[in-house]
Amino acid sequence: MSASQPVPVSGKGGRPARLLTQNREMRQIGVWNWSLPAWAGRLPDGRTYNTCPSAGVCAQACYALTGTYMWPVVRAKHQGNLMFVLDDLPGWEAAMVAELGAAKFHGGWIRIHDAGDFFSDAYLLAWLRICRARPDVNFYAYTKEVARFRRLVEPDPPENMLWVYSYGGTQDAALDPAVDRVADVFPDDDAIAAAGWASQEASDLLAVLGPRLVGVPANRIPGHLKRLSGRRFSEWQAEVDADHAARRDRRHLRVAADNTRDTVEPGTTRRAPAPIDQPRAA
Repeated sequence: MSASQPVPVSGKGGRPARLLTQNREMRQIGVWNWSLPAWAGRLPDGRTYNTCPSAGVCAQACYALTGTYMWPVVRAKHQGNLMFVLDDLPGWEAAMVAELGAAKFHGGWIRIHDAGDFFSDAYLLAWLRICRARPDVNFYAYTKEVARFRRLVEPDPPENMLWVYSYGGTQDAALDPAVDRVADVFPDDDAIAAAGWASQEASDLLAVLGPRLVGVPANRIPGHLKRLSGRRFSEWQAEVDADHAARRDRRHLRVAADNTRDTVEPGTTRRAPAPIDQPRAA
């Protein structure tokens, strides 16, 4: 997916002049984008950020960390969006509600995050209030913030907000494809069909309006395809998780072995180590 078209970065008070944009693909299906800078980085004022705290292997093959997303004007736009959220969340929320009042959004769709994710409770709750404040607008999102959605969204979701959990994050193990709507990145459309999943290639809205098992064909970026190595994101993440678990187990075994060697039986006294000959003074 290509980045949103460049728009004015600053409006009144240095805030973004427009919050919602469209790229060519989204315009064809009547969807508008809200975007943040992808994953982790540093803002112009020196602050660091991580807009995708549950990113896993996806960060190694993220479309939003390449190409036009890295153009200075696009990157500045996305960073300006994030700074607005971080510096004035109530002001950003009010501005978003106001912008969504335009007639062109009525009955339309907003994709929350062309890049980035729901990085905090406060930010996610602001989006839930925005959705409820504009019931005549439809919203959808991909997210890897499984635990946060289980806790804050699933008990009482806005009627006009749909979401799909996406594989490739550190919370993959919490997903149940027999119950959850899930999206997985595949090497290509043939791999999606072979797995019996449904591709969203024809329209991104199929991720939330089509069958529950959503296949996303990988972007044809040579370096990303090489890292993917014929796997799905879920398979790649499972390999990484298994490797991390094995390393933890080995560390625990070493600690347990060290503790066993250092244990003194009840009623016994630890034998002092043999003295070490000290060098004599000349």
